[in-house]
Amino acid sequence: MSTSSRNALPQWSVEQIQAEIQRIAQLPLAQATTLPAQAYTSEAFFDWEVDHVFRNDWLPLAHVSQIPNVGDYLNIDVFGDPLIVVRGKENIRVLSRVCPHRAMDIMPEGFGYAGHGPPDCGHSRVFMCPYHAWTFDLDGRLKGAPEMEKTECFDRAEWGLTSFACEVWNGFVFVNLDGAAPPLHERLSGLAEALAPWNISEMKMVIQMEWDCPFNWKVLAENFMESYHHIGAHSTTLQPMMPAKLTWNEQERPAYIRAHLPVKPAMLDDMLAAEARGESVHGMPPIDLPAELRNEWHIFLVHPLMLISANPDRLIFYRMIPAAADRVKLLTTTLVPASTTEHLNWPAMCAEQIEILRKFHMEDMEMCTAVQRGFYASGYQRGRLSYLEMSVWLIQRYLAARIRGVMPATDIPPAPSQRP
Repeated sequence: MSTSSRNALPQWSVEQIQAEIQRIAQLPLAQATTLPAQAYTSEAFFDWEVDHVFRNDWLPLAHVSQIPNVGDYLNIDVFGDPLIVVRGKENIRVLSRVCPHRAMDIMPEGFGYAGHGPPDCGHSRVFMCPYHAWTFDLDGRLKGAPEMEKTECFDRAEWGLTSFACEVWNGFVFVNLDGAAPPLHERLSGLAEALAPWNISEMKMVIQMEWDCPFNWKVLAENFMESYHHIGAHSTTLQPMMPAKLTWNEQERPAYIRAHLPVKPAMLDDMLAAEARGESVHGMPPIDLPAELRNEWHIFLVHPLMLISANPDRLIFYRMIPAAADRVKLLTTTLVPASTTEHLNWPAMCAEQIEILRKFHMEDMEMCTAVQRGFYASGYQRGRLSYLEMSVWLIQRYLAARIRGVMPATDIPPAPSQRP
């Protein structure tokens, strides 16, 4: 996008953007409009989101199946913090990669150190800073610091890697960067109950795709959570099986948004009969779920940055890490029961699903990229929302609540379900 095109957009202050979000979030769904373009383009507003929406909340980083053994670790950069997610001898921790000696990233990206290069992971008994060879245990404690014996009052116990607040929920590893967020398990107890039949903590991550997306994180979240775009973007993939007009949202909740994507009734009987014959109608062997859960996809936005699609044969997890107002780093993953990987056709099945998922995701990438470009256009107009875009409206209400310093549906009545 050229500088002249960006300058065509009127500049709003953070306070102006917040005031407009507050105003439109008070509208009922039938009167709802889209956010101002500046909510997706302003770097100042993005900085506010980082400080007041992301750093003070729980952010998903990984699944436990990615670090199954003691010493396994992942490197992830989040809002300027280089992090290590590591399985220690007693538990999983999230540590800073910044050495407490001279601020060195102990595994700097692009310099050939272990853990860098796809995938960004590794295995080690200790961590060693390459600058001055300080070494750290898996729990972050300083083990060795060469030639420091002449430094007065130097106590190794005081110079470990910074440890961040971490919780493992349903097999997912979360971090809270400022350490002040309320316990995650309490907040997500209802969601844990809804997802219990998938037994997520015992699943294995089998497919990972990284995307450097040239659009705002809200563009991605809104696209994922609304099914109105099945009509256009997924006209040959999802719309024939899960028509937009059949999808619906549950009532508003403080911690997450839930939407339902039912299979078209005319196709359902044939699909269930095929499953009874052992056929993989969704692409992989079906999970042993209650009958009412096998008839649809279950879509979730766990505020603020976790997207989940719980399907009859797998669970799909999106990890969003916003990098700028117009950029988000995305990891799309597929988790399955261990039994799925033991299928005789598993290698071919997995390879086929990778290509299907890549094509499917590209449909969304194309739409989201074009939407972000539209925000900078002098011809941009604020749109009206369909009732099928209730999730978009709920995201607006979430942002308005965070501007007020609360979670949604806590200081005002929650929005009711839109079940047809």
